[in-house]
Amino acid sequence: MRKMEDILSKYQTSQKGLSQSEVRKRQGKYGRNELEEKKPTPPIVLFLTQFIDALIALLLIAAVAAFAIGDVIDAIVILIAVLLNAIFGFIQEYRSQKAVETLKNLMTNTAVVKRDNEISKIDAIGLTIGDIVILDEGDKIPADLILIESKNLSVDESQLTGESEAVSKKSKDELYMDSNITSGNGIGIVSKIGMETSIGKIAELVQEESEETPLAKRVGKLGKILSLIAIIVCIFVFIIEFFRGVPLVETFMTAVSLAVAAIPEGLPAVLTLTLALGMQEMAKSDAIVKRLLSVETLGSCTVICSDKTGTLTENKMTVKKSHFTNKDKTLLIGSLCNNSTIKNGEIIGNQTDGAILKFCEDNYYVKKELEKEYLRVDEIPLDSNRKMMTTLHRLNDENTIVFSKGAPEVIIDRCKHIDNNGSIEIITSEIKETLMKNIGEMTDNALRVIAFAYKTEDIENPEENLIFTGLVGLFDSPKKNTKKAIADCIGAGIEVKMITGDHAKTAEAIARDIGILTTGKVITGKELDALSDEEYFEIADDIQVYARVKPIQKMRIVETLKKKGNIVAMTGDGVNDAPALKNASIGVAMGNGTDVAKESADMILQDNDFSTIVKAIEEGRKIYDNIKRFVKFQVSTNVGAIMSIVGASILSLPIPFNPVQLLWINIVMDGPPAQTLGIEGAEKDVMQRNPETGDILNRNILIKILISGLVMAIGTISVFAYYIYTNIGTKKSMTVAFTLFVMYQLFNAYNGKANSDKSSKYLLMGILLSLVLQILIIYLPQLQIIFRTTGITIFDWIIIIIVAFTIILADKIMNRIIK
Repeated sequence: MRKMEDILSKYQTSQKGLSQSEVRKRQGKYGRNELEEKKPTPPIVLFLTQFIDALIALLLIAAVAAFAIGDVIDAIVILIAVLLNAIFGFIQEYRSQKAVETLKNLMTNTAVVKRDNEISKIDAIGLTIGDIVILDEGDKIPADLILIESKNLSVDESQLTGESEAVSKKSKDELYMDSNITSGNGIGIVSKIGMETSIGKIAELVQEESEETPLAKRVGKLGKILSLIAIIVCIFVFIIEFFRGVPLVETFMTAVSLAVAAIPEGLPAVLTLTLALGMQEMAKSDAIVKRLLSVETLGSCTVICSDKTGTLTENKMTVKKSHFTNKDKTLLIGSLCNNSTIKNGEIIGNQTDGAILKFCEDNYYVKKELEKEYLRVDEIPLDSNRKMMTTLHRLNDENTIVFSKGAPEVIIDRCKHIDNNGSIEIITSEIKETLMKNIGEMTDNALRVIAFAYKTEDIENPEENLIFTGLVGLFDSPKKNTKKAIADCIGAGIEVKMITGDHAKTAEAIARDIGILTTGKVITGKELDALSDEEYFEIADDIQVYARVKPIQKMRIVETLKKKGNIVAMTGDGVNDAPALKNASIGVAMGNGTDVAKESADMILQDNDFSTIVKAIEEGRKIYDNIKRFVKFQVSTNVGAIMSIVGASILSLPIPFNPVQLLWINIVMDGPPAQTLGIEGAEKDVMQRNPETGDILNRNILIKILISGLVMAIGTISVFAYYIYTNIGTKKSMTVAFTLFVMYQLFNAYNGKANSDKSSKYLLMGILLSLVLQILIIYLPQLQIIFRTTGITIFDWIIIIIVAFTIILADKIMNRIIK
């Protein structure tokens, strides 16, 4: 067996860690501690892939056919249309890709290292060979390490081995990058970094693939249905036009153009871009959304299960009250049974431990000085089941003493004696009652209570038959915006439930103060365990506060609330929270939480603030509304185009639009308005209405789409028929019909405008720009040749505007009848 000195010597380091100059030297030699991720698609490749599409192939065939019959203008226009389509598609995909890349760069893993005998937290990317890394429960191992110290350390290596059971690790064992520490703590030396690590060797096999959201799948399915309808219509129109004696090439080009105009091929791209931009917007509010799916789900959230400490409260603990039976012993235990450190006034480690440590130092019990006399020889780390921590120390190289601290009811249950300023007495029922009264007074004042104990005998059973020494009550004040955020949630129809490991009375006092606890119940983890699944299901809606809850119980809470039809957001920061975070509709990890929790979550709160969840939900609702806007707009246009052409063919009318006009409708007039609808501001009542949990493409939306398309088709065909039958001329009749259909789209885009405090300047600018372009097409001689249009009169414009305005009236009527 190699000795610790041999390992330190092999990596040319010491227990004090590397010096800063040596770190820089090794970083230059070994490089950065990062895995080489799959590189994003280069822009040129992304652009060229836009041409790999069945519809593009059809258009290119149509362009060749146009050249073949000498129709050079149509051929050039079709090629320009193909190029514009590729450019729009490229811009959407490139922006989506960059948005996701930017967010990935915000998510960094950290490591606690010892350098120059000073402990500090750094980005894991800065680790180098020979660094001393301090490990704790919930950490993600930042590089391949060799352990030099281990305290009950267990590691989940399932990502490498596939074994679900955690593996116990001891000194001189290897730890592998990206494995998760499930319990205990330890110290390791970095042996390999980056692509040289075990996970680095297989990195190319585990590259993250982008996932398609359920909404994208539903929109894609709708697009396929419309595409199938469009193909059938194209064949139908082609046959009718052919038998009416229309030239074959012209009939073919009309059919191809109709396919392009009728199929919403850009819809999934617009959807993905809107969600990706939503992720960026949330990031500005410190909510890092890891998956597109979460953006869409956030808008539907009905229940938030929130941790108390650090989320609803500041997580800046201070000792407010104390009850000592032996003050000196309690301060000694508080200093040494403690894994936090204070550096330059900043607490490194657990905030509760840090507050106790500061309290002890303020009373002249300095950890660094005491550790010279009381050498720590072993530790039983704090865990969520035992709710206590124990350390063993050797005094003067002879006697061993045990120090423990933890939840008061747990510590008191394990104590047989009490230390009254040096006088050791048996704990009687009267003494216990007095202690419980002191605890009750503290918890009634929303204080978190920690109890302290020790022993000098029977070291083999370190956590039994302890001697009680005192209590401290710590206060963690609610964040200043917590009350408002909870009130906003209640106004938005979202239930907030508080989950904490604190005493029931502490939890109740804080929950009542910040507005979570109103008429509901408070339940403890022990009471929860006593309920059957059926009993819990019946009362789950009434419970507003869960106290003394173990992380494993969060899973049951999530599953039950989901069974009741809720969309559940669950917060967590510990390794044991990971299953609940993964199982929740939206798992929310804290920015200062464990790496395991952050990996399991859908969203990370960089500022650990409850109000940030509320902001993210508001943004999610805005995006949800905007998706409905552009889906309704774009698909109703496609339906309108299909109905107009089919209706004209059935009535033996000429096709109201020529191929170039159809391409204009689809590529220029259809895309940009949909994009601007995707960035509309939030509705004024966005947080004053209940969550929407149904399908975004529900029956009512589809009915509105069908009616909108029908209104456009009836209006277009009616006006076109009027102009044809009054012998105005086919070119002018088609120009009027074409312009009318474009105006229908512009008015329909305006229908989608949000009732928001934020100006719809982009939408209005888009509509105005489209109108100017349409006017140029009608009146500019050069464009008249390309689009086969002719000038129209003021009277024609009056008819067009009056008829197109019917889409606004239809929308108003539908909104009153169809909710």
